[in-house]
Amino acid sequence: MGYYLNPGSASFRMSLNSPNYIDKTNLIQAINQSLGTADRYICVSRPRRFGKTMALDMLAAYYGRGMDESSLFDRLEIAESDSYLRHLNSYDVIRLNMSEFLHGSSDMEALAGRIDRELGLEMSEAYPGYVKEGSDLIRAMRDLYIKGGHQFVVLIDEWDCLFREYKEDKQAQKAYLDYLRALLKDKPYIALAYMTGILPIRKYGTHSALNMFREYSMTSTRELSPFFGFTEEEVEGLCARYGMDREELKTWYDGYEMIDSSIPGCYSIYNPKSVVEAIQSHVCENYWVRTESYEALEVYISMNFDGLRDSIVRMLGGEEVAVDTTLFNNDMSEPGSANEVLNILIHLGYLSYSFTRKTVRIPNREIKEEYISVVSKLEWEEIRNSILDSKKLLEAIWRLDAKTLALGIEKTHERLPLINYNDENSLACTLRLALYAAEQYYSVFPELGTGKGVADLVLIPRRRYADKPAIVVELKWDKSVSSAIAQIKARDYPMRLVEYRGDIILCGISYDKKQKTHEAELEKLRLG
Repeated sequence: MGYYLNPGSASFRMSLNSPNYIDKTNLIQAINQSLGTADRYICVSRPRRFGKTMALDMLAAYYGRGMDESSLFDRLEIAESDSYLRHLNSYDVIRLNMSEFLHGSSDMEALAGRIDRELGLEMSEAYPGYVKEGSDLIRAMRDLYIKGGHQFVVLIDEWDCLFREYKEDKQAQKAYLDYLRALLKDKPYIALAYMTGILPIRKYGTHSALNMFREYSMTSTRELSPFFGFTEEEVEGLCARYGMDREELKTWYDGYEMIDSSIPGCYSIYNPKSVVEAIQSHVCENYWVRTESYEALEVYISMNFDGLRDSIVRMLGGEEVAVDTTLFNNDMSEPGSANEVLNILIHLGYLSYSFTRKTVRIPNREIKEEYISVVSKLEWEEIRNSILDSKKLLEAIWRLDAKTLALGIEKTHERLPLINYNDENSLACTLRLALYAAEQYYSVFPELGTGKGVADLVLIPRRRYADKPAIVVELKWDKSVSSAIAQIKARDYPMRLVEYRGDIILCGISYDKKQKTHEAELEKLRLG
């Protein structure tokens, strides 16, 4: 067992020893289908804290030669797979963390030299009859394949660190891509090349040195969706084990849409590290701020591109914003448009992307709090002041003070000239910002249909705030506010409230486009 060559199972055992370990070993079954085929090149890009490194530890323990890890995997889900024993501990694993090599190197040549020296030495010591001392990595792998028939599983973590550290050094980036290509592409001794990072690799300028890789990014997760992040079922199990409120965890950490969460078999993924932090402390709060990519949000949303600020405001108001992912060239240093900034924020984990709708949104409360924090620092006064006032408007609803509610929504509207105020959806966006404080107590369900008068908002108190009333909002564009209340009653309440028992406030809000004024009407009922 070496440090880079067949590193063993110690790191994966640490994950297994965790009381909150979630079995993701069926990832191995998915990878085994590509092993030793033309599709043996795989790149998985995810934000930080989404389980990429733990997956590499698991793959190293499973594939690595020189050990018998059946006792480790026999009790895990992969043991049920037909391919389980066929590939167990059958390959020489090379595991590299590129960030480690980069931070100890002065340039690209030094990085490649360090890798060659470290791996060449380990391989000559492990296989002295096959690999000559002083061989570089490519020569060592080739000799071991020719003389001993050995094939390699190459696992690379932080593959994209050079592109993030040296954003402006195009020559170093090209040299790095050429190095990886020479190391991996079309080599018969490579049974699998599996890389992870934050950024995908498809479009680094016109240079396509790594075009053999199949990519699974935040914009195209496909069959690997459930293996990075926690699924609804997994979080439900953790909540039962630790006595946590699943509604709270869902509000705080869910919302990364993988393919289409409305289709059976597809997933909406929770941020796994934040879930673990929350169940260990029994406190739901913002854990994302502790990651090093936090500052990136401020850098990118402060860029003065046309439409970017409008998009951020709309997403804070609960809307989705269209985005084109095909035009993104993975250049984090010089985004040239609002669209490119939105793409970067997808890959950093600050936005959730819908593959089917081609839109982005803010995924959950944890990330929304990051936006609010940055917006406050950037002195976006219109948003900051609306959020500060939102608690007063929520309290106005609770005490059935329709006049204060209408005036507060009007003030929010005046503060947000960026929103093109011409339909119910825009009115709903303004209302969501005006009632931002409600997200502390409620699960918020936008029920936005088609046609005038079908832009509802349903707020159901989460279990820990059962003393609060549910709120059903009907929005009317250029119609009377009384017709909004009448429509709520005529619809016999939204389906969201079928199992709810308690006070419910009917909230009608209208906007007169000629007078440019808002009107509100509130009525309290009781269900059950």
